[in-house]
This record gives sequence, C-alpha cells and structure tokens, in this order.
Amino acid sequence: MLSYSAIDKNNVAVVTGAASGIGLASARRFASLGMKVVLADLGGEKLQAAAAEVAKAAPGGSGDVAAIETDVSLADDLVALARATRERFGHVHVLMNNAGVQPGSSLFGPLENWEAVIGVNLWGVINGSRIFAPAMIAHGQPALIINTGSKQGITTPPGDPAYNLSKAGVKVFTEALQHELRNTEDCKVNAHLLIPGFVYTSLTAQGRTEKPAGAWTPEQTVDFMMEGLARGDFYILCPDNEVARPTDEKRILWAAGDIVENRPPLSRWHPDYGEAFQSFLAGTTAGRTKP
Repeated sequence: MLSYSAIDKNNVAVVTGAASGIGLASARRFASLGMKVVLADLGGEKLQAAAAEVAKAAPGGSGDVAAIETDVSLADDLVALARATRERFGHVHVLMNNAGVQPGSSLFGPLENWEAVIGVNLWGVINGSRIFAPAMIAHGQPALIINTGSKQGITTPPGDPAYNLSKAGVKVFTEALQHELRNTEDCKVNAHLLIPGFVYTSLTAQGRTEKPAGAWTPEQTVDFMMEGLARGDFYILCPDNEVARPTDEKRILWAAGDIVENRPPLSRWHPDYGEAFQSFLAGTTAGRTKP
C-alpha cells in the first residue's frame, strides 16, 4: 500500500508523546526498521531515557534518533519541531500525533482539566497535522499521518467528558483530513486513525504496577497498527485481551443507534435500556431495541 511504503529505511518519522507507552513503542519499531526517528514529548529525563532506548533499536544508533522537547498544545512548539526535524533529517514521511493526557474531568469540574485535555489531545492533533502536512504533500514521496484516537471518542461512555470530547474530535478531524488528502492532486499522503483498546500505559495504569490480564502491551498495539497500515485500513480498531472486535462493533452500532432510534443519549448506561443493550450484545435482538 502507498501509505505503508512511507515506512522505509532512511525515511523520517516524528512521534509525539514518544517518551512512554504507545508512542515509545512506535518510535522503537520505526527505528528498528531503519527509519530516522524524532521523539517529541515534554522535556526531562524521561524523554532522554526514551531516546537512548530507541537508539539501541536503530541500526545507525543515536545518530538516527533525536529527542526534541515539545508541548503539543502550543502551535509554536510544533512549528519549532517541524523546523528542527527538517534541519536534522530532512523530509518527514511519517507523522504520529500520539501525545495524550487524561487528568480526569467532570462537566462542572475544574476548567484547567478541560483545557489541558483538549489542548493536548485535540489541538495537538489539529496543529500537528496542519503544520506538517503541507510539506509532506509538497515533497511528493509516500507519507502518512497517524492520529491516535480512542474508543471513548466513538461510544463516549460517561465519566470523563473532556477526554471523550477530545477523542471524538480527533476522529472527526482525521476523517476530514483523509478526505482532503485523497482529493488533493498528486498527493501521496494518507491519514489513519489508530483506535487502541485497553493498553497498559502510564495513562491507564491508575496506580497499578503490573499489567492487568485484560490489557495489551504497547508493543502488541503497535504490532496491530503495523498490520492495519499494511492493509491500508483507515480505522485501525484494536482489540485487547478482554474485548474482541465483534463486541466493539456492537457497542459502536448501539451508540449510532441512539440517534437512529431516537433513544436517550448514552442509552447503553440508561436504566431503562440496559437489558435491551445486553440482548443486542448477546445477539438475541436485531438492534431496533426500545424498552
């Protein structure tokens, strides 16, 4: 596939949120394939340690890896990241807008939580794509943009509305981005939406020091991402050790059905619809389910 051919020896990958989790696992995988890799994250020892780890996987060692302190919520930082990458390695072939935060939110809770989540999770993706994509289109070589979304941005479960909103925005933005790219003359850039399942990272650990049995590792998620890219999938919908794809599909269909059937919002968690949802999930109803 055209987009997958962007992942090639000596090509350049930029990964945000690269100091840990899925970002670090992705940076390590790109480096192992002979790519030159830029790790972007908040500065500090954690970023430097991640760069050293990635350098061990790179055939060219530390000469093919750069760590650049970046706050993706700040457009100026992303402009500086693009400039520094160009000066160090040249054209960018893979951009992975992966940085994410989840301090927790409630509808009427602290405004700073909302601002932090939307600034990093959504504006980081929007600005990253808008700043890098024009040059990626212009250089004329196969390239791809991977934006990390979330199932919570599709089924929007109650509990953390700011996070859900940010990831729903990532989905909508990435869909619009891919539409724009495929309708741009001579464009060889494709966009992809990575939708992880339950992944054990610092974002999801919640105080746990060992991976829960139901969670995937970041490396498993990257394995699945690479397979999806090789197939040319736009929606890279990852399972995990608890939830298989058929369950995800039914949850997504039910969420869309709230609109089609004029059910209450988030009816999956509504006391009058819980039994109907479980029947739908078990396959004992066809989906047109009202109490």
